[in-house]
Amino acid sequence: GNIITRAGLHLPGNIDLAGDSFDSYPNGLAALFGPDAIPTDGFLQIVFLAGFLELFVMKDVTGENEFVGDFRHGSLDFG
Repeated sequence: GNIITRAGLHLPGNIDLAGDSFDSYPNGLAALFGPDAIPTDGFLQIVFLAGFLELFVMKDVTGENEFVGDFRHGSLDFG
């Protein structure tokens, strides 16, 4: 995400109902902290989504993991 946006490529359209476009926000950490940052509610939405995925979705449901963070569930074999 950071390399692509710094290259000047942004998603088309608006990021919210107020009409703010994706390219109206700065790149990198400036998009989260600073005068032109995304609104606090948007930042919290990102944090809560990441937390929800960590706690409820990204689980080793089959017990076949070889290491922490291995979510292949037996679908890929890297040797």
